[in-house]
Amino acid sequence: MQVTDLNGYPIEITNLKEAIKMARQYKEYRHEDKSFSEFDKRQKAYWTDMYEKLTTIKKQSSTIKILER
Repeated sequence: MQVTDLNGYPIEITNLKEAIKMARQYKEYRHEDKSFSEFDKRQKAYWTDMYEKLTTIKKQSSTIKILER
């Protein structure tokens, strides 16, 4: 499956569970050096957006599976 990232690029997702785990970790990452604060803000926005998109896909696929029963 593909997800469009915050910059408009398609990202291929081959393992949804692992992608969600990685996005969850990355969205909380911060440099100790405060000179990276602007970069960290952009990265947080990117990974938060990706995490929300991935978890939405997971919820939708779970709903579809329940409806198919």
